[in-house]
Amino acid sequence: MRAWIDYAKKLLPDLLPVMQIRMQILQYIRLTQPIGRRNLSTSLNMTERVLRSEVQVLKEQNLIHVASAGMTLTDEGTSLVIALEEFMREISGLKLLEEKLKEALNLDEVFVVAGDSDESPWVKQEMGRASVACIKERLGANNIVAVTGGTTLAAVADMMQLDFKNLNPLFVPARGGIGESVENEANTICAKMAKNTNSSYRLLYVPDHVGSEVYASIMTEPSVKSILELIQSSNIVIHGIGDALTMARRRKTPETDWNKIVEGHAVGEAFGYYFNETGEVVHKVLTVGMQLEDLQHVRHVMAVAGGSSKAKAIQAVVRQGHTSLLVTDEGAAKELLRVNP
Repeated sequence: MRAWIDYAKKLLPDLLPVMQIRMQILQYIRLTQPIGRRNLSTSLNMTERVLRSEVQVLKEQNLIHVASAGMTLTDEGTSLVIALEEFMREISGLKLLEEKLKEALNLDEVFVVAGDSDESPWVKQEMGRASVACIKERLGANNIVAVTGGTTLAAVADMMQLDFKNLNPLFVPARGGIGESVENEANTICAKMAKNTNSSYRLLYVPDHVGSEVYASIMTEPSVKSILELIQSSNIVIHGIGDALTMARRRKTPETDWNKIVEGHAVGEAFGYYFNETGEVVHKVLTVGMQLEDLQHVRHVMAVAGGSSKAKAIQAVVRQGHTSLLVTDEGAAKELLRVNP
């Protein structure tokens, strides 16, 4: 296929760019339908004039339906997007990016979606959709799935659908709540994933970060102990990756701990652990939930994070050695390969 693509580029140099633009339009409509033309042009950073002409072509080919409520894909349009997805990933170089990144970070598998979520927020939804496909490939009957919080994991939950037939997964939060936006808390995301897949879930009603005395008291509670046992028995863990200083601010970190994070050159955070660029732990927050050592016994540990600004954080967390699968975007992938040639 690679040779055919190279020949096509020489014979019709404009063909592949046009295909990529139209495929991008169809993919975005698929994620957000129904959507108006103005919102679509803003989201794709495309002028309304250019978008208008492309929409007209797609409409004439019976790939989209245009109504007052917005644009939606026709059945033929949906079938086309699904059929061409792997081909478009090949011609855009995403497959090659995945292979290089898998080798550079020593991972079992890497999945890269087009775009940079720092520049285009909708790319998080595409990462969410890709994550769901990866989860379904690995999910067995009656598995326990532990999930963390964050905007990227919220996008994964949004993409979950009622097609996990006969698998009966149990969703559990991997940690307590940080106390900010409730829609991005692990408990909320866990419950949404279960609702969207008609599955079961359990919640962990404790703060993410507690003092030592409170921690000792909480850990003796039977209800907390039972949910922690489920979390530690997870078959699949899906977690986000945070920028170290951003997460330290969100946790309202005390000055002594803040200095430890800064002086340790921490760049990434996951599960309450702060990592430097080589993957070493420079600080650990006392958290209720999954601990780093628990990941040693989990079959599939999936990290979902993107954006070129997150490259150092992703590298730091992945290098600690427990992640088996990374779902990321083109922006982060290219930046990771730039620093890991």
